Amino acid sequence: MFGLDTSMLLFVLLAACAVGGLAYAILYRNIENEEKASRRLETIKAAETDRNIVKANRDRVAEAAKRRKSVQDSLNDLEAKQKSRDTNMKKPPLKVQLRQAGLSISIRKFYVFSAVCGIGCTFLVLFLGAPLLVVPGAFLAGMFGLPRWFVGFKRSRRIKGFLNELPNALDVLVRSVKSGLPLHDGVRLIANESPEPVRTEFRRIVESQNLGMSLPEASLRMQETMPCPEAGFFGIVIQIQSQAGGNLSEALGNLSKVLRDRKKMKAKVNALSMEAKASAAIIGALPFIVAFLVYLSSPGYIAPLFTTSAGHLILIVSAIWMSMGIFVMKKMMNFEV
Repeated sequence: MFGLDTSMLLFVLLAACAVGGLAYAILYRNIENEEKASRRLETIKAAETDRNIVKANRDRVAEAAKRRKSVQDSLNDLEAKQKSRDTNMKKPPLKVQLRQAGLSISIRKFYVFSAVCGIGCTFLVLFLGAPLLVVPGAFLAGMFGLPRWFVGFKRSRRIKGFLNELPNALDVLVRSVKSGLPLHDGVRLIANESPEPVRTEFRRIVESQNLGMSLPEASLRMQETMPCPEAGFFGIVIQIQSQAGGNLSEALGNLSKVLRDRKKMKAKVNALSMEAKASAAIIGALPFIVAFLVYLSSPGYIAPLFTTSAGHLILIVSAIWMSMGIFVMKKMMNFEV
């Protein structure tokens, strides 16, 4: 009886083991397939994530390249416009020179004033008793030299005043933009409150906007009436910011800092070249001083220079050589910053 129970128990155990082994064999394949499927799914998800990261990086690089290309195209267009403006800035017509000098006269009035100046110089030379050979030269100098020199002097003086006040105007623009005001309102504020000639130049920008012109285009046209690189810098900053975007207050602040540094560099160059300028002034004035002293001490000794034809020829040749020397010294002492 006991042997029968033992045999039955072993048979049941063997049957259970057989059934368990068969079930494990069947379920193992399913478990392995599920594990493989889960691993493939994880691999696909990781590949999809990597693909999204690569795509995002590619889109970011493409956007940066597109922005660089836009900025480069803008710079190329601005460079072409700048070259044409530089040509007009170096040799502008007389009408443009009058506008740049801040003179509100017509070309006809300028020529009338030039003729009056030439006639006045002619009568002055005749009144002083100069020989008739000098009269045509005095008329030409009064007709073409003195009026144009006056226009150039007014032009240079106006540019200098503009450069002194432009950094302050840019600081006003920076504070206006940081406080939340639109750029147009900042430009109008400068056009109403800044000293001359900055007020006039920014007022031209406001008037151009009222006529339908955009702010970047109106800013680029400032260099036509204010022929200096700093005015071109301002227009280029506004143009690039309008096309490529960015922090306008930071760009204008950096431009203001650059303009102040340029001003300091010009002042340093002028200080370093002041000794050479003083030496050139002394050398240029020395012949006239010596001639005047000799005339006071012994007038008969120097009188042949003014009373004989040979003396006149010597004076003309000396004036030519002195003019050439002064011109060379001026070119050696002038530095573009």
